[in-house]
Amino acid sequence: MMGRSLCEGRGGRGRLGGQEAVRLAFCTISRYHTRKPRGGPMGSLHVLLAHRVLDHIRAEGLPAGHHLTEQSLEPVLGTSRSPIRGALAHLAAQGVLVPRPPRRGLFLARDAAEMALAEDLPGAPAEERAYLALARARLAGELPAVLSESEAMRRTGLARDALRRVLARAAQEGWIEQRPSRRWSFLPMIDGPEACAESYALRAALEPAALRMPGFAPDPAVLERLRAQQRMLAEGGVFRAGDAELFAANSTFHESLATLSGNRFVLQMVVRQNQLRRLVEYRAVLDRGRVRHQCFEHLSILDRLMADDRDAAARLLEGHLVHAGEEKVRLLRRAGGSAETTKETP
Repeated sequence: MMGRSLCEGRGGRGRLGGQEAVRLAFCTISRYHTRKPRGGPMGSLHVLLAHRVLDHIRAEGLPAGHHLTEQSLEPVLGTSRSPIRGALAHLAAQGVLVPRPPRRGLFLARDAAEMALAEDLPGAPAEERAYLALARARLAGELPAVLSESEAMRRTGLARDALRRVLARAAQEGWIEQRPSRRWSFLPMIDGPEACAESYALRAALEPAALRMPGFAPDPAVLERLRAQQRMLAEGGVFRAGDAELFAANSTFHESLATLSGNRFVLQMVVRQNQLRRLVEYRAVLDRGRVRHQCFEHLSILDRLMADDRDAAARLLEGHLVHAGEEKVRLLRRAGGSAETTKETP
């Protein structure tokens, strides 16, 4: 868990201010996304985040000499600064980032365009394939509710250390948890049209209501960061970003709005719904044109919030979620309940 200086409360029961709400959000999200299995090294998380940083560098087309900071990566990765610091150190050890004295921090050693599509970082290709294979097998109902590490090693062909990095990622993303005796149990998830419809009904009721809560405190810095990210995607970044990065950007948008409500229980529910749908989204073939349209819808919601018209923003958000849910359920039913041909990620 995080230390008191970052994640514990500062006393009082009044409404959370903008910066305090953002602090709470990143801490709460990081508890979901950075929790490691008992006895597992934090290094595995740093490697996973390092690959996501590389995806971000390529999607943005960042030039050599670009200054990468923990603060700038927080909204991209949806986690707190401590694991981001470890990911940056990992990239520096691989020569992707370099120091440039007398300036502080780390900088890109070369242009994004010069990077191989799969940068040679330890643990990338085989572990990524194994992760996706486990996800597909889980969605297809081919795995037992409790999986032993020995069975997982047989299925993936990975050594135990590599397998544990894969399982640590799955635990970080909320669809598996460690049990005693080298066993792992799968958690409930959204895996069909009925569950999908129920999830979107909940989100369409909850997320717009969060914008109307008395404790909602729009933070201009947070809204501006979200706007910059969504605009980058809408202006073409959606066609360069990886599937996982698009899912992360979408989750960051919805979780950040929940954060600004000042209600930690709203945030927890939104985070959990994103976790439950993650596997279905990873298995989907994205319609990037549709995702781009959704980014423009996000921008319209942000414009209303920045104009202090929360009611209009809530109406737009409700319509956004209702339409996205109807389309996702339709696609799932057309595919006979399988996630394999689902085409969009709301």
